[in-house]
Amino acid sequence: MTKKLLLALLSIAAVGTVTTRAQAQAAPAAPAPAYTLTATATAVSQYMFRGQRLGGPSWQPSVEFAAGDFTAGLWSNLPFKDKVKDSSDPEFDLYASYAFNVNKDVSIVPGFTFYDYPKAPTKFGYYRSTFEPNVAVNYTVAGVKLTPKFYYDTVLRGPTYEFTAAYALPLKDLGTELDFTGQIGTFIQRDVTNNASPSSKAWGDYWLVGVAAPFQITKQSKLTVGFAYTEGRDAYYKTGSAPRSENTYAVGRGVVTISYAFTF
Repeated sequence: MTKKLLLALLSIAAVGTVTTRAQAQAAPAAPAPAYTLTATATAVSQYMFRGQRLGGPSWQPSVEFAAGDFTAGLWSNLPFKDKVKDSSDPEFDLYASYAFNVNKDVSIVPGFTFYDYPKAPTKFGYYRSTFEPNVAVNYTVAGVKLTPKFYYDTVLRGPTYEFTAAYALPLKDLGTELDFTGQIGTFIQRDVTNNASPSSKAWGDYWLVGVAAPFQITKQSKLTVGFAYTEGRDAYYKTGSAPRSENTYAVGRGVVTISYAFTF
């Protein structure tokens, strides 16, 4: 009788041990944080925007808040040298967007950007700020993310149409990946000079190809090195019935980017 009782107790203990291990293996992972805050310090060899060179070597600090599908942030450009004499020195952009997920491959993302140029020389026709709502559609197929996007600047009174393709190539042996990006776009702005009569308009096309490699330094920090070539084409200004003039800011340039991001 004692032997049977001992065997029964050992069996109960064994079952209890197995159950405890199973419960430990099935324990849920720690919940993801409700929000993140990422500060990024970026240096670029020159500041290019939609095919236009708006500055030489520049410092571009930013901070971004993300909570679920909502994102908001502040981006800035502060040129070191070769400052272009226009409203881009310095520049502070406030932006936000929200992603509506249709399914795992498709999302619709409305948003806006508020551009601020606190030192813009208004007496020469520059604007101190502009506002640009936008909407994008993200569609992923065979690992390639395709993003057509529409912008409309309510101050410059004109649309920008842009299409971006992105693909990440894993490099497991190096602990990183190569992030390839291709982009084409076209814009028209019907009121580029403040208080001008007749009004001045500008238009042009642009394209970009680039690659970047992110390196995870710690769990919270990442270093990214990248290179892109971008070019503006068929870019012109025109005032009233006067002949059009070439936009000399529209050029082709290679841009080296180094950034360090820390997520809190």
